[in-house]
Amino acid sequence: MSATMKAVRIPEINGSLSVVDLPVPQPGPGQVRVAVEACGVCHTDHNIVRGDMGDGPFPLTPGHEVAGRISAVGEGVADWSVGDRVAVGWFGGNCGHCLACREGDAINCVNGQVPGVAYPGGYAEALVVPVSALARIPDTLTAAEAAPMGCAGVTVFNALRRSSALPGDLVAILGLGGLGHLGVQFARAMGFETVAVARGSEKAPLAKELGAHHYIDSTAGDVAQALRALGGAKVVLATVTVPSAMTAAIDGLRARGELVVVGASPEKIEVSPYQLISGQKKVQGHASGTSREVEETLRFAALSGVRAMIEEVPLDEAPAAYAKMLAGDARFRMVLTTSG
Repeated sequence: MSATMKAVRIPEINGSLSVVDLPVPQPGPGQVRVAVEACGVCHTDHNIVRGDMGDGPFPLTPGHEVAGRISAVGEGVADWSVGDRVAVGWFGGNCGHCLACREGDAINCVNGQVPGVAYPGGYAEALVVPVSALARIPDTLTAAEAAPMGCAGVTVFNALRRSSALPGDLVAILGLGGLGHLGVQFARAMGFETVAVARGSEKAPLAKELGAHHYIDSTAGDVAQALRALGGAKVVLATVTVPSAMTAAIDGLRARGELVVVGASPEKIEVSPYQLISGQKKVQGHASGTSREVEETLRFAALSGVRAMIEEVPLDEAPAAYAKMLAGDARFRMVLTTSG
């Protein structure tokens, strides 16, 4: 690798993306350098760029859906070698000594690291990460297929498998975007009776193609009533970022059903105590997943055939890919690629 590399640089909050030459980073103790082959463009990157994480990361290089190969290993690193195929997701490392880590709950580490926030991310030809952030990629997945699983994939996979739903239960996926189109596939692969809920009748064929048994057009009628007509959902997985849409689905839950929220928004979900007490329903949030859970997601995807629908573009076109994601025109994941 040469002394410099291409990377996206954003100078300040709400700054413009530009592709520049930066020094190639060198791994320190307990770290590896990953030669990036693919990096997903996530909507959360926009949240970071607009300052939701503060101004500390700036100037920054975004990107937390990374797939590539280890190109250098730091001192004291065991079990990882140059050439290993690895993914790095939203979980970019943990401290190992806070209360959450000591309880085995690393995703809630109070000192947790996120690529693109704690250190430069994957909109680059290389990045340096702690070994705790690494997940192995199965041989049957390409880098571009693996990259979105580090955030979008593990988020919906984990949320579904840790929910109260059992095979055969009715599970509704609210939204058919970057998260939702993967949620429908994972739900079907896990054996749930799968309902896709989205805006517009034109999305019904896509929902069926992804594996949904039922499709509900949220613009054509009452979503809760439609879910109750199917017997009521054991789980509604909310992948949209519109809390009012989440609210509309709560009354479609069956007794002891749960609304699981993975779509991030600063706005409030409105729910009355009556809605929760009647039928003993739950509303809960779910975070992404650790590096080990990313690895499990990748393995399940490889076994089941679940794949993100992606549009690959070279790293040089990162500003245009980011703009396309922001405009809602990506179907469904923009993935930046390099020569590796």
